[in-house]
Amino acid sequence: MLPRLSCAALVVLLLARSAPAQQYQPGEEGTFSIIGRDAATGELGIAVHSKTIAVGARTRGGKGGVAVFAHQSSSNPMYSTIGIELLEAGMTPQQALDMMLRSDEGRDSRQVAILDIQGRTAAFTSTTITDWKGHRCGANYCAQGNTLTGPEVVEAMARSFEASTGPLAERLLDALEAGQAQGGDRRGVQSASLMILKPLTIAGFGDRALDLRVDEHRTPFAELRRILNAVRSGEILSEATARLAAKDLKGAMEKAKKSYHYTLYTLRIFKQIQENIALAMRREYQSGSRAFTVVAQDEIMELVRDTLRDLRLEGANFAFVSKFAELPSDARIVLTATLETTPASKPGQRFLPLVDFENLDFRVNGA
Repeated sequence: MLPRLSCAALVVLLLARSAPAQQYQPGEEGTFSIIGRDAATGELGIAVHSKTIAVGARTRGGKGGVAVFAHQSSSNPMYSTIGIELLEAGMTPQQALDMMLRSDEGRDSRQVAILDIQGRTAAFTSTTITDWKGHRCGANYCAQGNTLTGPEVVEAMARSFEASTGPLAERLLDALEAGQAQGGDRRGVQSASLMILKPLTIAGFGDRALDLRVDEHRTPFAELRRILNAVRSGEILSEATARLAAKDLKGAMEKAKKSYHYTLYTLRIFKQIQENIALAMRREYQSGSRAFTVVAQDEIMELVRDTLRDLRLEGANFAFVSKFAELPSDARIVLTATLETTPASKPGQRFLPLVDFENLDFRVNGA
C-alpha cells in the first residue's frame, strides 16, 4: 500500500501545481449540491444546481463503488480524479481531502465534499468564497453551497435527505428542490444535474446508472424532474412489456398504469389493436362470413366489443366468451384476442387472431 500512496501523492503534487484544469472565478459559480449514498444498493450520487450554464459538466465526479465528489465555487476536477486514486490507495476521505488541499494553490476559492462507499465523509468550504456558504455532512450525505440566500438552503437539503426513503435519485432531487424552496442560489436558476453511480452498471463496465443534465433552462428543477420521470416511465413500461411476454396481461397493464406516459402509449397500443381487428374483420366479412365467436381476455373485452360495433358490419353476429373452454360446440369462425394458448381446431373450425400480443410493446419508442 505504501508505494501506491506515494505514487498517488506525487500525482497530486504534479497535477495541482502544473494543471489548472477547468477553473472558474469565485462569485461566477454559485452552486448548491448534495451528495448521497444508498447503503442498501451501493449507489452513490449527486444532485447539483447553479445560476450558470451546464453546472453538471464540471462540479461533480466519482467512481462507482469508490466515492462521489462535489467540487464547486471554483471548480477543479482534480479533486475527483486524484481523489479516487487516493481513496483506492487506502486513504480516508478526510486524508485525501487534506492532501489535495495542501497541494492546491487555489484552495481559497474551493468548496469540496467527498462521500465514499463506506459512508465516510469529508468537506471543506473556504472562508473567502461568496456568502452565504457552508456545508453539513450526516449519515450517508453531505449538503453544501455558496452564493446562497442563507444557511436554511443547506439545512433544508439535509433535513429532506435524512427524512426521505426510496430510490437515491429521487431522494437527492427532492433534497435539491427543498434547498431551492428555501431560496437556493441568490442570483436565480439556470442549470441542474443528477448523477447516480453504481459499480459495473453498463454491460459490466460503466458505472453511471443515471446521468441527467439540464444545461440551460428557465425552470431547471421542473425540467430535471420531468426527465427523471421519463426515465422511470421507460423502466416501468419495459417491465410491463416483460410481463406481457410472460402472458401476464393484467400485470402488464397494472405496471403500465404507474407510468405517467401510460395514457399516451396505451392509446397508441389500443389504436394498433383496433386497426388489426378492423383489417381482419373486413377481410372475413368480404369473404361472406357473418357468424363469429370472439374469445377475448377480460382486460380488453370492452375494447374488442366497441371496435367490432364501430365497424358497422351489416348482418354480422358476434358471440363473446373469455376462455376457449367456454366456446360453444358449433363455433366455426373463432376470433381470438387472448394470451391463452389456442387449442387445436375441430373439423370446419378456424381460429383467427385479432391481436398480435407478441409484437405489442409498452416501452417508450421501444427503449
